[in-house]
Amino acid sequence: MSGRINAVLVVGGKWHDFDYARLRLLELLASDVRIRTQVSADYENVGLLDDADILLTYTCDVRPSMPAQLAIKEWVNRGGRMFALHATNSAIDGPEQFGPDFQTPNAMPVFSEVLGSRFLSHPAIEPYPVTVSTGAESDPLVKGIATFSANDELYLSEMTAQVEPLLETRWTGTTQGFAESDWPDDEPRYVMYRRRLGKGCVLYFTLGHCRSHWDMKHAPFHGMKWPTIDRGSWELEEYHELLRRGLAWSIEPAIERITKNPAPEMTT
Repeated sequence: MSGRINAVLVVGGKWHDFDYARLRLLELLASDVRIRTQVSADYENVGLLDDADILLTYTCDVRPSMPAQLAIKEWVNRGGRMFALHATNSAIDGPEQFGPDFQTPNAMPVFSEVLGSRFLSHPAIEPYPVTVSTGAESDPLVKGIATFSANDELYLSEMTAQVEPLLETRWTGTTQGFAESDWPDDEPRYVMYRRRLGKGCVLYFTLGHCRSHWDMKHAPFHGMKWPTIDRGSWELEEYHELLRRGLAWSIEPAIERITKNPAPEMTT
C-alpha cells in the first residue's frame, strides 16, 4: 500500500514495565496516521517483516533464534530501518543459574552484530549527564539537544561493529552484581548511535528504563514487590523529543516512497 507505513513493534522480556513502555511507544507510532503497527513480544514471527518499513524494539533478555537473527539481518541489509531501545542488546543469565553475579553471555551473536553492541553491565541507577557526541552537533537526530541529566540505567556495552556516535556519557568504576564489573577506562559510553548495515541502518538509544511494583517475577527476585514505580527518562521532555526524532528518522525511506508513488484516492 503506497500511502501506508508498516511498523513492527517488539516489546517484552524481564525486569521492566513492558505494559507502560508498549503503551507509550504505541502512542508515539499513532502520532502519524499513516503508520499501522503489528505488535509482538519476541522476534520469532519474522513474517511480520515481509512488508515492514520500520522495526521498533524495547526488550530485555529476549533472544532471537538463529533463524530470526538472520532474518532481521537480511531485512536491515535490504534497506530496513530499526529503532532499538534500552535493553534490546541484552542477554542476561540470573545469578541462580551460573553463580553469584548476573552473566551476560554472547548468546545472540548475529543480532548483537546487527545492533552494533552487546550489553555487559550497568551501575546502580543514578543521574548522569548525557551530551551530544563530538562531530554529531549538526546531525538532525540530536541537533540543538543541550546536555541533560538522565536518571536511568547507564549501559556499559561491548561494541560489535563500527558505529556513528550521537549521544554519550562517561563513567568509570565497579558495578555490583555483574560478572563484567570492572570499568576503569575513561572512554565514551554511547547513549545513542547509528549503525549502518548494507542498504539499511539501526538507530540504538539506551535510555528508557521503567519498572513498577510487579515486574520482578524472574530470578533472582521471584515475584517480590519492587518498592517504587520507576519512570526514569520517560519523565524527560528531552527523551520524548529524541523518540520523536528517532521515529521521524525511521520512516524517512517510507516517506520518500510515498512521495514518489502516492496512493490513489478511493471514490465513494
